[in-house]
Amino acid sequence: MATANHSRSKSFPSQSHPAIESVEDHLCRLRADSESTSVCSNLASLKNLHEGINDLIQMPSVQQTLSQGNWINELLEGSLKLVDLCALSREIVCLIKESVQDLESSIRRNKAETATSSDISAYVASRKKIAKMVNRSIKNLKSFNHKSTTDNDLWTMLKEAESHDLSVLKSVLILLSGENEKSSKTSWSLLSKFTTQNSRVYSESGAEDLSLLNIQKSTKNMDSKNMLKQLKSSEMIIQEIEEGLEALFRSLVENRVSLLNVLSH
Repeated sequence: MATANHSRSKSFPSQSHPAIESVEDHLCRLRADSESTSVCSNLASLKNLHEGINDLIQMPSVQQTLSQGNWINELLEGSLKLVDLCALSREIVCLIKESVQDLESSIRRNKAETATSSDISAYVASRKKIAKMVNRSIKNLKSFNHKSTTDNDLWTMLKEAESHDLSVLKSVLILLSGENEKSSKTSWSLLSKFTTQNSRVYSESGAEDLSLLNIQKSTKNMDSKNMLKQLKSSEMIIQEIEEGLEALFRSLVENRVSLLNVLSH
């Protein structure tokens, strides 16, 4: 992660500008809060950060700086990877939501007191498929080069934003996988840390709800009413993550378009 304060480079605007201050403010908040706030809050912070970056890119002095050397090509390469990663995260969220809704529909359709073994088996198979997708996505994150290779303030700022993007999207993927490379206990700790704490999702209870994503065949005797209630709570969390990813995706695409416009001029 990039360090907090840097001296202004000669190519970076020397006078205070609202766009610069906005980006620096959002980066400062992410540095301070990214590990202590929810995934959804971090997604919202990233969206605001990239809206500020988009305003920054519109500045003539910044466009002139970005046109130097191989900067623009490196930034475009990184932005494409981020757009693809965010799009894949959205796809995974959709698959999870569908699997939860399918299990809900099946339980209601059977009108049984408990979920059937076939219902649970189908859900578990879907979760395993999704977990493999998540694991592949996390491994692919190693291909990102988000280290700053220059002491230019603008470059360092943009690469730090990229680093936050990777960190938060990885947290989303870990949360959605319902697993952690160390242990399920660690996974529940992550769930407790990253689920939102607002009127729609309720802190610790939200983590318990989302932990049902790890449902196994051994839970086939769970009371259907309780299972439906927990599935619905999980669905609410998933919906909020989906909305956060959608908003971030749009902001990332807008940033990429702005960078392409700089390249074309």
